[in-house]
Amino acid sequence: MDIRRPYRILATALAAAGLLISGCSGGGSTKDTSSSAESGTASPAAVPKALKPFYGQQLKWRDCGVSGFQCTTMKAPLDYAKPDGEEIKLAVSRKKATGPGKRIGSLLVNPGGPGGSAIGYLQGYAAIGYPAPVRARYDMVAIDPRGVARSEPVECFTGPQMDAYTQVDQTPDDAGEVAELSSAFKKFATGCEKRSGKILPHVSTVETARDMDILRALLGDEHLNYVGASYGTFLGATYAGLFPGRSGRLVLDGAIDPSLSSVEMNRGQTAGFETAFQSFAADCVKKADCPLGTTSAEDAATALKQLFTDLDAKPIDTGETRKLTESLATTGVIAAMYDESAWPQLREALTAAQKGDGSGLLALADSYYEREPNGTYTNLMYANAAVNCLDLPPAFASSQAVTEALPSFEKASPVFGKGFAWAALNCAYWPVRATGTARPVKAEGAAPIVVVGTTRDPATPYAWARALADQLASGTLLTYEGDGHTAYGRGSDCIDTAINTYLLEGTPPPAGKKCS
Repeated sequence: MDIRRPYRILATALAAAGLLISGCSGGGSTKDTSSSAESGTASPAAVPKALKPFYGQQLKWRDCGVSGFQCTTMKAPLDYAKPDGEEIKLAVSRKKATGPGKRIGSLLVNPGGPGGSAIGYLQGYAAIGYPAPVRARYDMVAIDPRGVARSEPVECFTGPQMDAYTQVDQTPDDAGEVAELSSAFKKFATGCEKRSGKILPHVSTVETARDMDILRALLGDEHLNYVGASYGTFLGATYAGLFPGRSGRLVLDGAIDPSLSSVEMNRGQTAGFETAFQSFAADCVKKADCPLGTTSAEDAATALKQLFTDLDAKPIDTGETRKLTESLATTGVIAAMYDESAWPQLREALTAAQKGDGSGLLALADSYYEREPNGTYTNLMYANAAVNCLDLPPAFASSQAVTEALPSFEKASPVFGKGFAWAALNCAYWPVRATGTARPVKAEGAAPIVVVGTTRDPATPYAWARALADQLASGTLLTYEGDGHTAYGRGSDCIDTAINTYLLEGTPPPAGKKCS
């Protein structure tokens, strides 16, 4: 599954997710082999000769057509193993510190994904919606990771092709449907290789973390200050593992456990969405107009599964050429699990679907996939697969392996387990061999790192935040007891105060601090 801080939800009450959860240790070891891990700013002596042109380049800022923001591009090696070879250009944007108060430096932000546009997040939310005291003293900065949005984007399908792909049955009932799903994954992989073969081997999380260190140096910062949400927590942890001495104030909100295999993470996230659905269902059945009944969360789950079964047999109209299939309806429900503010919209969409109108669930699914009204898609889902399939070996190597794993997934979630298990087959057909492996990240020597976990987070289960905080030599766990994906800037004064204090003063919250 894709895991992002859903900044677009803030305007539309939606969240976004993808096909396979991120892997964690992309591109091999997170040990810093390119420079002194304790050296702070990368001095000329600490930077390998072949990388000096990248660390020494000058950023040329320009107005980027969005009020208050500047944009530029920076160069990075396509392949860090061949730094004298081909270069790529990566897009960067910033909004300078507003004051009052002394400027601390730059604060990089990333909303997760992988595949979420950090620049879109910056310009659409972070640089205008983060607490004012933080924006006053930091230049708010984002770089679209390699392969994403404005930075050498991975492309795979046309809009109509992606429409067809999103409608393929992801809960196959027989050998024919299994073959159809496998064929869809193969076509997707082939499309990515055909359109983006050059960049596909070079979009790992480790490479993106190295890009961030170049940007840190170009911004003139001795240490990287960073807020990463969702998959962005793995990116931040990877940076800390590579460059502990250059890690400043890092906030990792909605954390991934980098020690887990792809199968373990997919199964864990399956359970996370089940927890979120149970919370939604318990709330829904208390309301007289709940479309899933008013008796119990268990009965609500049964009613939802029946709706999915009915749609599998007979998709319903949506007011356009696409019909609402079981797969699209499931996607729509999953999207609404990311933020409890979307629950009223989900209730309305489910009510309409039961009456033969699938437009509400389709709208939720379209937001999940970042489908635009004109039928085009952002490259979120393409970059998502490209990074995931490079960062970790496939969850499953064959359809038989999925079949054998189904009982454990369906135990984790009777509602979503089957679909999540089959969705995890996509990397089996990827044209580029994975370069990363699962391993813990310790980041010995890094400054205190704040890891934030939400107890009923659907996409990044709370246990992952606990695990990452324990792995990091300087990790501190901050807990939000509540619903939804991530916690910072979502309405908890306790969470926001703790993180603001850390970002502004460098003082992490006390060990074991909990907020609600």
